[in-house]
Amino acid sequence: MAEIVVVYEVEKAVAARAPGGEEPSVRRVHAVPAAPGTRAAPGPRTLCGKDTFAMEPSRWKPAEHPEAPWYPEAYASAVCPDCDAVMEV
Repeated sequence: MAEIVVVYEVEKAVAARAPGGEEPSVRRVHAVPAAPGTRAAPGPRTLCGKDTFAMEPSRWKPAEHPEAPWYPEAYASAVCPDCDAVMEV
């Protein structure tokens, strides 16, 4: 499978990051293959088929945490069940 990027579906379509670099208000956490030719830029669609245009990329990199889940554990309750099912395969 290609490099995976974690993206956040946020409360507002255009969510500005807080001054301290905190993550925006997250509604759902999705997994998306990296855009062709990159390792960090999200591709156009999540693994569950949603458009990533209005989503915020996370600083969490699953490849840097091989023993951890693909998503940041702080957002476990917001993980997209469809993306998670694909990641489990």
